[in-house]
Amino acid sequence: MVQERESGAGQGRLSRPLWLGLGFVFVGLGFVGALLPLMPTTIFLILAAGCFARSSPRLEAWLLDHPRFGPTLVAWREQGAIPRKGKAMACAGMALGYGLFAWGARPGPWLAVGVAAAMLGCAWYVLSRPTAV
Repeated sequence: MVQERESGAGQGRLSRPLWLGLGFVFVGLGFVGALLPLMPTTIFLILAAGCFARSSPRLEAWLLDHPRFGPTLVAWREQGAIPRKGKAMACAGMALGYGLFAWGARPGPWLAVGVAAAMLGCAWYVLSRPTAV
């Protein structure tokens, strides 16, 4: 019991494999997102890095040192920053997603306004983050 408290956050024996498994799931989703235009990539890789930080320093380092995704993950971790291109892609994806939703679902006015407000809130959050250099 004392050792559990010292290891931080009361992590049991099953915590490490769970975090490791979640990390792999998020990496898989992130790489699928890199190939599919409307699925996000970076958020899944941020989640994967967090999972690996709790389970495998080696895999965390691999992800943070990745030539394609590493700089974005490091900028987010250190400064909460998003590259200008990432901001543009995120906002364009939200706009396209909303357009497809409005066209395909033909929502009523209240639902359309609610979804638009939620997406605008997300876009505002993305745009309000510092811009990574």
